[in-house]
Amino acid sequence: MFSKLKNIITNKKNEKITKFLVPVSGEIISLDTVDDDVFSQRMMGDGFAIIPSDGNVFSPFDGIVTSIFPTKHAITIKNSDGIEVLIHFGLDTVNLKGEGFTAHVSSEDRVKAGDLILSVDIASIKDKVKSLVVPIIFLDLKERNFTYNKQNVNCKDTNAVFIK
Repeated sequence: MFSKLKNIITNKKNEKITKFLVPVSGEIISLDTVDDDVFSQRMMGDGFAIIPSDGNVFSPFDGIVTSIFPTKHAITIKNSDGIEVLIHFGLDTVNLKGEGFTAHVSSEDRVKAGDLILSVDIASIKDKVKSLVVPIIFLDLKERNFTYNKQNVNCKDTNAVFIK
């Protein structure tokens, strides 16, 4: 189904490393600080969050969009290694029923790392939701690990999140 991806490399220890692009510009924070138990208690999986500085969301790797919620606030993408990630824009954004969200992809679409997948009109939604924080959850890492650096990032940065 997937061809071998160029964004998978091997380091000196012969560990497979998957290139992961930061999907949203802003400040990376721990899930522990997200004001929603589903995310902070890692009920859906582990990950990190970003306090966004704008509303553009990009694919973190080559893969297939496995789902996009009808309200457009959340998208899942799976790569050829079986790593699946959920990008969830904001807290309680499901209640907006799509208002302020423009999806640039549909379920089953193939995406490349860095493709624009979602645009959010932050100005129009910020006063209508609990928070704009963007939890990024690894739904399935296929027994791999990830690390991240708490820092300010620009979308498409490759030096903040690492999957081994």
